[in-house]
Amino acid sequence: MIPRCTRVLILSLGLGLLMSVGCAKAVESSDTTETRTTSAADAAVLESRQDLLPSERNTIEVFQREAASVVFIRNSQLRWDPWRRNVMEQPLGTGSGFVWDDQGHVVTNFHVIENGNSFAVTLADGRSFDAEKVGEDPEKDLAVLKIDVSGEALTPIDRGDSDNLLVGQKVIAIGNPFGLDQTLTTGVISALGREIRSVGGTLIRDMVQTDASINPGNSGGPLLDSRGRLIGVNTMIYSRSGQSAGIGFAVPVNTVKRVVPQIIDYGYVRKPGLGVQLVGDDLAKRWGIEGVIVGRTVEGGPAEKAGIEGFEMDRYGRVRVHDVIVGIEGQTVRTYDELYLALDDHEPGDRVEVTVERNGKRRKVLVRLMDLRGSRE
Repeated sequence: MIPRCTRVLILSLGLGLLMSVGCAKAVESSDTTETRTTSAADAAVLESRQDLLPSERNTIEVFQREAASVVFIRNSQLRWDPWRRNVMEQPLGTGSGFVWDDQGHVVTNFHVIENGNSFAVTLADGRSFDAEKVGEDPEKDLAVLKIDVSGEALTPIDRGDSDNLLVGQKVIAIGNPFGLDQTLTTGVISALGREIRSVGGTLIRDMVQTDASINPGNSGGPLLDSRGRLIGVNTMIYSRSGQSAGIGFAVPVNTVKRVVPQIIDYGYVRKPGLGVQLVGDDLAKRWGIEGVIVGRTVEGGPAEKAGIEGFEMDRYGRVRVHDVIVGIEGQTVRTYDELYLALDDHEPGDRVEVTVERNGKRRKVLVRLMDLRGSRE
């Protein structure tokens, strides 16, 4: 079955290329690294192959250990058929994912499960289970499912650290491209620190770029280092044809380790906010203003308490701009994306220094961040 969960987006990196997004995955479990062994039969075959190069042996060993953590995900939508008066299942696509912990949590991309309400997870040993959606974060293109399996029946993936990666480092991708399960590709880290726009419309920072072949269906699958540790979740590719062109991207594992526990605990990711509604960057540019214009403040919110004011509009539709946000914690803010990324380093409840400009004069105020998502629950 050829996966349908492939979407084409325009990336804002000035390359004008089409980006085909397959089905990707993400994970997180405890910070302890568990030592795994291959099966006796696999180990015996590997030991008998004295003709293998060290690099080949390493790739084989990683696959034999870590493939058990990779899963195949089917996304469907249940619909009521008024003519037949029954519920029909409409397949939406397939993708990859991986086992996060021994409680049955499975991590994948948000776009793998998007618009679905019925999910099935197939483990590496062929067993299939219905899955429930725990939560999602479209802004980081991550989601968590849960299957009714726990303990030794599951093999959680080992997690690494994406802060100390190096360009040129060997990487291994495992996934289910085009529905072909347990497929392995290898490559290197081509670049680090990329900023890519997610399906949720916001930038994901520090994306890992790789030349390992990533095709539709790989989304949600793990990108591993040479020790078999998760360093990223395969998420998207640059391509005019929709197939791998040697430029793929993965959500860094340190982002995954921050996001996934919140989804498991709360069902969503806590979003820090100032308590303001903002004017679009297009209007700010048209008015010749560099910074993010405050449209209005939330009544009783942290920005209002700090004395930040939104713009005024008279009866003739003329706008008088008051406060423009130009900095967060000393970091320059010129656009909404820069403001979002500056706040992304913080948690609700943190006190941050916000630099605002009014009538050409700047001042700094302290604002205690609120939980935007929690305030809507």
